[in-house]
Amino acid sequence: MDRYARFKDDTGRVFYAAVEGKNALPLTGEPWLGGKRIGTVVPVAGLQPLAPAEPAKIVCVGLNYLDHIAEFNNEAPSEPVIFLKPPTSVIGPGADIIYPEGVGRLDFEAELAVIVGGKARMVGEAQAQDYVFGYTCANDVTARDLQRKDGQWTRAKSFDTFCPLGPYIVSGLDPGRLRIEARLNGRTRQCSSTGRMLFNPFHLLSFVSRIMTLLPGDVILTGTPSGVGPMQPGDKIEVEIENIGNLMNMVAR
Repeated sequence: MDRYARFKDDTGRVFYAAVEGKNALPLTGEPWLGGKRIGTVVPVAGLQPLAPAEPAKIVCVGLNYLDHIAEFNNEAPSEPVIFLKPPTSVIGPGADIIYPEGVGRLDFEAELAVIVGGKARMVGEAQAQDYVFGYTCANDVTARDLQRKDGQWTRAKSFDTFCPLGPYIVSGLDPGRLRIEARLNGRTRQCSSTGRMLFNPFHLLSFVSRIMTLLPGDVILTGTPSGVGPMQPGDKIEVEIENIGNLMNMVAR
């Protein structure tokens, strides 16, 4: 497995890097576009972590864990239920999730995110793995009261800061049975396995590619397990996925 991230240094320079232990090895560009190692080594401790991708679009999947479907008294869908988040919703590790004025309930949703590695159009499920660069942690932040009020999900999912991603993209990872957790102020609120998905990541990539062309660096959020719940200003929310890392953000007004 290889690990990648995106950083800002104390000069303001932003760069992608391969991460080995406590060191970052800067790359010439996005790793899924063939970015090469420059040769320098920078301690990770002195860098600001950023969202590890800058997607043109974020395709999200709702109702993809049976326990979450039961939690909201819904029926299991016969095919993936998808929606979009805008790229402006993306933030990185340590950045604040902003609780918008007028929102009555703001929820966390721990999710496995797929990073698309190549232009994908009309891809079969058997070939979908070839179009996956890697995986990262995501938090599909949701204004739950607006979701219920609107009867559709665009406004509730699209505010700035509503898509934390990170800390790393891990390639060469089997996404089939990874432990996925959300912790609110240190207390576990979600704990499940990606093996409980209704539709696996390769099925999802194939399905989405038959609707819209996926571009390198695009992100697919694969749904959340049961246990979603509200956050308040001042809360710390963490999403941790086995073999990927821990994504931590604070909630602020």
